[in-house]
Amino acid sequence: MSTATIVIVGPTAVGKTKLSIDLAKRLNSEIINGDAFQVYRGMDIGTAKISKEEAEGVPHHLIDICRPEQPYTAADYQQDARRVIEKIRLEGKPPILVGGTGFYIKAALFDYQFSSTGANPAYRRQLEQIAECKGKGVLFERLKQVDPVAAKRIHPNNLVRVIRALEVYHETGKPFSLQESDETVRPLYPYLCIGLSMNRQLLYRRINERVDQMIREGLVDEVHELYTRGLKDAQAMQAIGYKEFIPYFEGRTTREASVEQLKKNSRHYAKRQFTWFKRQMSVDWFDMSDALVNFDAKSEEIYRFVLRKLDEHSDS
Repeated sequence: MSTATIVIVGPTAVGKTKLSIDLAKRLNSEIINGDAFQVYRGMDIGTAKISKEEAEGVPHHLIDICRPEQPYTAADYQQDARRVIEKIRLEGKPPILVGGTGFYIKAALFDYQFSSTGANPAYRRQLEQIAECKGKGVLFERLKQVDPVAAKRIHPNNLVRVIRALEVYHETGKPFSLQESDETVRPLYPYLCIGLSMNRQLLYRRINERVDQMIREGLVDEVHELYTRGLKDAQAMQAIGYKEFIPYFEGRTTREASVEQLKKNSRHYAKRQFTWFKRQMSVDWFDMSDALVNFDAKSEEIYRFVLRKLDEHSDS
């Protein structure tokens, strides 16, 4: 069997976890986390981290590998993911990379070169202080002025990447968007990418229901525990599912309003995920709407497709 990496992508709540477990069991393979925030310990409910029971004995990698106060970058993930991919391939199995953080997944698979180009720790701290005093929006507006292309690619709330883009421009005089251009970047490993989609109204309903379930499971207490540890400004707390409750803890809004904001942010994020994967990677899409009625049939369809693709990779 080919050891081409199987990538499963798609928006939150579309069914990536369940499908990945089924494929991994059929292929006797292992799963690599492709979510930027499941790497953090203590962030279980809000990231929909898989439980031991749900994993059904399938080995999972790059989950709970660092503390929430510890910075963890795309470059760190690239190094860790490639190490695991190579390990699984050497065992003669196709790795299964699963998640919704497109930039991390692409960094693992493609020949992206992360370097210290434009690094200026002092300037970076200056920008961080501006964000703390005046808000993230001030930096994002500055980015739109100097690099509108990067501003379209980077979400306004992604402070780490906004600061990085401004830092590169400040030091090199060249837009960050030119330096991160991936027109010449090629994949390091053979891979096939399965994208999961769903009727939008159905997906949004599932997202809302998932948030309600997270609340019942104790999400607010999970976030509060991190907040009381002084991690309000940590990179990990920028995750959807966590940042929404900070105004509630600080008495600036209600619990109910924070929950509604979380649902709204999750729906918007799902839309951005669809857009990113459709533009950035070659993906074979499968509509999971009917999987809610007959998961086994949909899983069998995708499994047969994966086998054909793996055979093609073996012949090439």
